[in-house]
Amino acid sequence: MSSTVQPATGTDETVHRPGRWLALAVLVLAVLLVAVDATVLGLATPFLSEDLAPTGTQLLWIGDVYSFVIAGLLVSMGSLGDRIGRKKLLLSGAVAFGAVSVLNAYATTPEMMILARALLGVAGATLMPSTLALIRNIFHDPRERSFAIGIWGATASAGAAVGPVVGGLLLEHFWWGSVFLINLPVMAVLVVVGVKLLPESKNPVTGPWDLPSVGLSLVGMVAVVYAVKEAATHGASWEAGVAALVGAAGLYGFVRRQLTLSAPLLDMRLFRHRGFSGAVLADLLTILGLSGLVFFLSQFLQLVQGRPPFEAGLAELPAAIGAVATGLVAGKAARRFSVRSVVAGGLAAVGLSLAVLTLLTGSTGYPLLGASLLIVGAGAGFSFTVTADVILSSVPKEQAGAAAAVSETAYELGAALGIALLGSIVTGVYRGFSAPEGTPPDVAAAAHESLGGAVEASAALPAARAEALVTAAQDAFTDGLRMAAGVGASVLLTTA
Repeated sequence: MSSTVQPATGTDETVHRPGRWLALAVLVLAVLLVAVDATVLGLATPFLSEDLAPTGTQLLWIGDVYSFVIAGLLVSMGSLGDRIGRKKLLLSGAVAFGAVSVLNAYATTPEMMILARALLGVAGATLMPSTLALIRNIFHDPRERSFAIGIWGATASAGAAVGPVVGGLLLEHFWWGSVFLINLPVMAVLVVVGVKLLPESKNPVTGPWDLPSVGLSLVGMVAVVYAVKEAATHGASWEAGVAALVGAAGLYGFVRRQLTLSAPLLDMRLFRHRGFSGAVLADLLTILGLSGLVFFLSQFLQLVQGRPPFEAGLAELPAAIGAVATGLVAGKAARRFSVRSVVAGGLAAVGLSLAVLTLLTGSTGYPLLGASLLIVGAGAGFSFTVTADVILSSVPKEQAGAAAAVSETAYELGAALGIALLGSIVTGVYRGFSAPEGTPPDVAAAAHESLGGAVEASAALPAARAEALVTAAQDAFTDGLRMAAGVGASVLLTTA
């Protein structure tokens, strides 16, 4: 990576567009909502488990299919925005996001919930690259753009941590579907205000939107992530092997096709830029650590430590505070110290915080948890914000949509892998616990599906036996969380 954050082309004129900061506020609103939706479901998981009764595997799919689909479609949607107009794509996606949120809120079966989350991912994929590409075209001054991206990055990082707070507040007073209905008024504001404030921008020289490339990208990304999840949960199997081969073939076909098209969805030559490639990798791993931690810590705080939903959400707030604080100063820090040192420091901070969580027990006090979350958020704010600036500054503004899509793909793939990889470790360890002697087989089977299932199934047992079952399940979940934190720490510290 280069030592400063500078535009690659040097051709941008320093033009100060009127109303640009109000336009940024609208874009940040969209980013916040998509980021919140990635984690808001964490606190609702126990309530959703009780209502829809999903299996452990279905529960993981409900948690991560949203990010899987977004990751698979971001490059395609970023390229579509370059062609038809980023404002048009953003506002159309906002309307769809609001409509599909209703379907999520009123899902009645696990299968319907998985489908609804997948459709929400399709709508979400239209929003994220559009916001970052519009920032690239609204702010021409490099320092202003760096600060604007800092606000955007802080919001994206903080949104993942704010999700549990919003979810907790809603779950204290309403049913679990309310965490989706909150999207409706926000999206209405985005559309009404965005029509007036946002400028339209697109690539003036472009070709048709290549549907075979869209299909290859979607199949490749989803199949690869599915293979990782299956292998981590059940070990090597023919299903995981087939999925990995399908995914690898899809991504290989996508790359080959892009190299032959006169107007590709993604210009693969961007990856020859070392700063661009390094920034994408850092993006992915930063969010992997952050999202995986937030998703499973939400369940730990509620189901192991017994905190009510809103209190559990507030307990995760330090991650948002850290992300906002460092995101706003990340650009200045990169100019003073170098991009490499700031990104490496951010990755190391997230990794060290995860390492501390290997000491976690059911009785761990909040000061240790709160400090770890604060440092995780601070590290994510530094790393994610600076890498987003590097990615956008490495390309001409005409390719902003495609470059932004790569950045967002790394973000969403990191979120999906964080839940899939770390979550599969948690699930694998959890399912190995031994139910107390005398536990009926059907109760034991339900308890091994998920920690929420164990709490619910124990209600059918005498008090002493129920307590023993729940304690064993809580201990197993905590063991799994410690192991997942150790794996995440190793990956992030090695990368740093």
